[in-house]
This record gives sequence, C-alpha cells and structure tokens, in this order.
Amino acid sequence: MAIPVDNGLHATIVALSSAPGRAGVALIRVSGPHVRFVLETMAGGVPVPRQATLRRLSDAAGETIDRALILYFPTPHSFTGEDVAEFHVHGARAVVARLLEALTGSPGLRLAEPGEFTRRAFEAGKLDLAAVEGLADLIDSETEWQRRQALRQMEGALGQVTEGWRGRLIEAMALLAAELDFSDEGDVDGPLVERARAIALEVLAELRQALGSFARGERIRDGFVVVLAGPPNAGKSSLLNALARRDVAIVSPIAGTTRDAIEVRLDLDGMPVTLIDTAGLRESEDMIEAEGVRRALALAARADLVLRIRSVDAAQDPFLGTDNTLAVASKSDLPVPSLPGEIAVSAETGAGLAELLSAITTRLADGPQGEPALLTRQRHRVAVAEAIEALARAARPGLLEAELMAEDLRQAVVALERLIGRIGVEDVLDQLFAGFCIGK
Repeated sequence: MAIPVDNGLHATIVALSSAPGRAGVALIRVSGPHVRFVLETMAGGVPVPRQATLRRLSDAAGETIDRALILYFPTPHSFTGEDVAEFHVHGARAVVARLLEALTGSPGLRLAEPGEFTRRAFEAGKLDLAAVEGLADLIDSETEWQRRQALRQMEGALGQVTEGWRGRLIEAMALLAAELDFSDEGDVDGPLVERARAIALEVLAELRQALGSFARGERIRDGFVVVLAGPPNAGKSSLLNALARRDVAIVSPIAGTTRDAIEVRLDLDGMPVTLIDTAGLRESEDMIEAEGVRRALALAARADLVLRIRSVDAAQDPFLGTDNTLAVASKSDLPVPSLPGEIAVSAETGAGLAELLSAITTRLADGPQGEPALLTRQRHRVAVAEAIEALARAARPGLLEAELMAEDLRQAVVALERLIGRIGVEDVLDQLFAGFCIGK
C-alpha cells in the first residue's frame, strides 16, 4: 500500500496512554493522517469504526508483536478530530516497548509531546479552553469534590454558560447598532438603548454571582489549608501524625522542635485538605525559631481554618488574633479537664480525633452548596472581573450614548472570549499542555 501524504496536516503521533509499568492491559493511542496505513500494515486491515476487534499485530518483517483489541475512530468523530486508533495490548513492558518501536519506525509517525492529543482536540474545536483545563484537573483529581468539579468543567459547563453570556451581549450590541444605524427607519421602534442596558444588567448580575464562587472553586481545586498553631509542646506534631496516620513530624519533649512548616495532604469526606504543622508560638531570641514563629503567624493569617491547640495542662496562648479557629485541647488523656468550647483530643489514645475531623469538615463545608463552582482558576477570575468592569460601565445610569455603551459591551465580549480560549491564549496553552502527561 502507498504511504499517505500529509498534505500539510499534522504529523501522526503515538503514545502510551495508560500508566507506565507492568499491568494487565496497556493502551497505546495513534492519531493523524497515517492511522489507516498503520492499521492496514500492522493489524491486517481497518476494523469497523468504534467496534472492538481482536487482531494480530505484526511488525514490518511480519513477526507477531501481540494479539490486541483494536478500536478505530475515523475523522471527525474522534477525540482529536483526526483518525484515531487505539491498541489494547498486554501490559508487559516488553510488549509496550516493542509496539512503540514498531509504530515510531513507520514512516510519518513520531512520539507525541505532553498534552498533544488534547491540544489537537482543542484546535479541532472538540474542547474549549475551560474544558481542557477541566480535563487536566480531572486527571490530577485526588478527592471526590475535585472529581465532581473537574468533570463538570470538562463537560463544558463554563463554556456553555459563557457562550450564553456572550450571545446575550451580542444581542444587546445588535440593538445598539440598530439604534445607531437605523433609528430613522420605520421598522425600528422602542427604547433600544434601555433594552440593551437591561440585558447588560442581567448578565452583570450573573457574572458577579459566578465570581462570588471563585474562592470556593479555587480551594476545591488546590485544596483547603488548615494550620495547626499553638505554643511549643502543645502536641501539634503528635496531632499531625495522628491525623495523617503516619509519622510525618518529629515529636520530642524538647520545646521548639518544629522550626519550619510541615505539610500533609488529606482527603476529608471528599474535600482536599492540606494540614500544616507550624513552629510553636512564643517569644524567642533564637533567630531561626523567631523566623519560624513569623512564618507560622503568616500561614495562620492566610489559612482557611486554624486549629488553635493547647495542652490541657497549659494556659491559652496570646499570639493568635484570627477568628477563623477551632479550639483544640490536646493530651486529653491527662487527668485535666478541657475548657468549654474546646474539642478534647489525644494523639496517644485517638480519643476525640473523629470529632475533630468532623468539626474540620463541617467548618470547611460552610457556604453555598449545590453545583460545583464555575470559576476555578485565577485566569477565570481575571477574565470575568474584566467583563464585570466593562458591563458596569455600560449599564451605569444616565449613559445614553449608544456608541460608548457598544464599546463597553464589546470589551466585555472580548473578555469572555478570552475566558473560553477564542482569542489571546497562546501563552496559556503552552503552559497548560506542558503539564499534561504524554498520551493525553
């Protein structure tokens, strides 16, 4: 069979799309104009589209590589919009290595770059930028809340809502164009400027509501931060180890053992949480310890929640001024009662740990419930804030000049188009796809 000519199309790319290493099954994906040539020369022909077919795979010399399930997705009905083939082979390292060697040895095929399959899907219009970001977050998701939020983004929730906002603003711009160009025509009637302003106000209110969910969306994506703070020997490190169920921090009866922050990632009822153990809070002449205290206070000021810890046999510390705290009395196995409002815990016996975890989850879960947030990245926040600023100008009372209002609406539309990746996002794309795994 003749080797196909690219005719300016993308090169054909190939990659292992399942995790590397020994496994029961491995998935190797091929995308591009040479896919049919590969199937005909290595798998004995092109199978029925989207139907798993068992085939013998052989190299150029006719030697069998493996027996595999083959799937073929013809253009444009594929993930990338190109011809795509998937080879489900036995997951032995030797099988995977031999098949990749045979594929990349074929004319016109090369190994894919990180995220190149998804980039082609974006360029083919299969995914908008927000959906691509959702896919990246889904791959990286560690907890149930992260999975739900990322899946909603990947399925195009933000893109669909943004297209709705954009469409209504374009409608408002059309009304203003009619006011400017055809106000003397008999078939144009009504207060067009006011109708355009009403649309702008409606979209403005929805954008502000979406922006209000950003902090929560960002926290679910990146993780809530919970800081353990208190005086030296309050039991912070022991509590961190008990909550993490492993020895993370050094525990010592010597005051000031912890000098720097120690982080542990946890999954609390589907919420991603980073616990941070900090230096004991006290006045110190030691420059290193004093710096540790300064950092501890800075972390506490930025945290979503602070566990204000004291040993049941010690006085409360005067350092923390934040109200976003849970009072925790550690070493509750000692024969000393805790104070009212404190959660008594013992890292030694495990008493009170379940109650503390439940209290942390409840405090972090406070706020709007229901659907996951639409805005999850700083880029989203900036674009929506720019659109809000433009719409606030367009909708301000007393603005009757249709030209000025139309320009403000245009700027809002541009910001929304940047949000979903229609314009001005090349630098974002390069950074985003560089973080993808090869084969996705």
